[in-house]
Amino acid sequence: MRRLDEKVWVAGQIAPEAVAELPGLGVTMVVNNRPDGEEPGQPASAEIEAAAKAAGLGYRHIPIAGGLSEGDVAAMGQALDAGGGVLAFCRSGTRSTYLWALARARAGDDAETIVGKAEAAGYDLRPILPYL
Repeated sequence: MRRLDEKVWVAGQIAPEAVAELPGLGVTMVVNNRPDGEEPGQPASAEIEAAAKAAGLGYRHIPIAGGLSEGDVAAMGQALDAGGGVLAFCRSGTRSTYLWALARARAGDDAETIVGKAEAAGYDLRPILPYL
């Protein structure tokens, strides 16, 4: 997990059995940005959701494949605004970071600040910079 800001972490694919540890880290919501069946052996969204609910966590599935839509950004913004800590994941964390950045920009955060936070976590936002 890599921390983007005071309440958001991103990660690559998580396993259902790892979800039980998340509340101890301050996570209250899991956001899955992977479409089901993206790669062989990947846990299904329903498996992660069941593990999140068993751990007392909220869960959102915002699958991203082939580009980011305004609806995706709005859904991510709603997840971020739900309160508490959020862990967003995809295959590598990049799509989740892009969604976080676009949602924060739509909420009025400064683009330079967003880029700096992403860079500190090891993510490059240059491909989406014009949209921030």
